[in-house]
Amino acid sequence: MMYNDRNSYTVESVTSGHPDKICDQISDAVLDECLKQDPTSRVAIETYGCHGLLVVGGELTSSAHVDFESVARGVYRDIGHTGDLEVVTRVVQQSPDIAQGVDTGGAGDQGIMYGYATDETSEYLPSAVVKVHELARGLEHLRRVNPLFSWVKPDGKTQITMRDGRIATVLISTQHDEAIDQASIKNLLIEHLIIPTIGDLTGIEVLVNPTGKFVRGGFDADAGLTGRKLMVDTYGGLIPHGGGCFSGKDATKVDRSAAYMARFAAKNVVANGHAKRCLVSVAYAIGRAEPLMVEAVNEHGESIADIVREKFDFRPRAIIDRLGLRRPVYRSTAAYGHFTDPHAPWEQVVDFSVLSVNEKVSVA
Repeated sequence: MMYNDRNSYTVESVTSGHPDKICDQISDAVLDECLKQDPTSRVAIETYGCHGLLVVGGELTSSAHVDFESVARGVYRDIGHTGDLEVVTRVVQQSPDIAQGVDTGGAGDQGIMYGYATDETSEYLPSAVVKVHELARGLEHLRRVNPLFSWVKPDGKTQITMRDGRIATVLISTQHDEAIDQASIKNLLIEHLIIPTIGDLTGIEVLVNPTGKFVRGGFDADAGLTGRKLMVDTYGGLIPHGGGCFSGKDATKVDRSAAYMARFAAKNVVANGHAKRCLVSVAYAIGRAEPLMVEAVNEHGESIADIVREKFDFRPRAIIDRLGLRRPVYRSTAAYGHFTDPHAPWEQVVDFSVLSVNEKVSVA
């Protein structure tokens, strides 16, 4: 059942300063640094942080020389957090057992990946997903550029509940200075963020910092871990998720690259008029290039897999080539959703009449 069949649903986003998103961005910044020096790098980096401790660990096959601690501290400062960190790194050589399958063009892991698109918005995403990311991104923008919002701190979350096709509730939780009162926070956010994003609030419940206080944030308040915001990264929980996260993984890891390709396929199916909604699913065996399954359905639940199989090559090397995934483009994906940047290669719309599985898509 696709989300459009539900009477009500809720989606959320988080700011770049949320503990889990700090970790996602550090992992992807390490990946980007490896790819800058060695585009063939194979990277699987996880980051964990809590209460003054940051751990960067994982596996790597690359000729790149990366100062992991420096990269991590740079991301932390760029986001706007200022607390002291003890940084521990533990990055080792990738297992040769995995490498022997990937070397021949096979998938870097087994798993199931999904891609989705709808004609509901110009972004080919559900409208609530678009709006909830706009709220979170807007909160960060206000913090960085508007002096009226100097009290906003980096950690924050947004949420939208839909009921019968309309927005029922808007929720914003934002880390803030101790000195500002909650009434001022709510009034400022309604005027400068919520109304500009949502519009008329008649009949909409607006909740701001419902606990009554959000002074402590980031790693001072909570632990963070790479890959713990899967629904924020994708489609808000409105369609299935295979379970594999994206951040910190190079494109040989089909958790990431095949999910991007599935989105690319679904978006182009809809953009080219073959469906109003499209859900693509693909599955792999580790070390094997050909996917075990490529399926797709439209808004009626009817199979349109033949169109997808005809136009899109889901072998890992073909995905990497088509979407240009050996470039350092990943840190920018690690906050506010992986499918919200219109410039991302997997977000490009192409003409089906000239598209074939052997054509490499041109990317900027």
